[in-house]
Amino acid sequence: MPDQHSYDFTWQDLGDLVSGRPNLGDTTSVVVYRLMVFTFKDVLSKEIGLAQTRQLFVKAGRLAGMEFCRNLLDKNLEIEAFIAQLKQTLIELKIGVLRIESADLQRLDFTLTVSEDLDCSGLSVLNDSVCDYDEGLLAGIMEEYTGKPFSAKEIDCWATGDRTCRFVVKNLAEHD
Repeated sequence: MPDQHSYDFTWQDLGDLVSGRPNLGDTTSVVVYRLMVFTFKDVLSKEIGLAQTRQLFVKAGRLAGMEFCRNLLDKNLEIEAFIAQLKQTLIELKIGVLRIESADLQRLDFTLTVSEDLDCSGLSVLNDSVCDYDEGLLAGIMEEYTGKPFSAKEIDCWATGDRTCRFVVKNLAEHD
């Protein structure tokens, strides 16, 4: 018997948006998305603490990134073509504008920026980064693409006063 206290996400859980939203379509306002995200953070941080909440957002982002890669990207592409496809998909889905600042293609280590980021662009300065979910998303995409474990750490964020989000993405298999 399945555990009644857990839920296993599948891509199909996102539903058939063509038939389910024939008039409104598959897009919504960034305000609505952020309302959901920040109220989740508020409630969860009061229940389990901010550090644990952030860890859970990273884990959820990792799962989302892996599913995103599996269902929306071509994992058979060479790395340069894969990154180009990722950039285009992030723009098409209005998640953000990805730019690679530096790349070590041998080690698969990157410093990248995401401008117009869905999670934080336009926020007031909070003196704390808020893109925990994005950290997991980027790590999950790369992990699914390569089959190797990755980490992503935000080092600049709109919410810390920067005008773009900057992430260091590392192939953990190369950093043992």
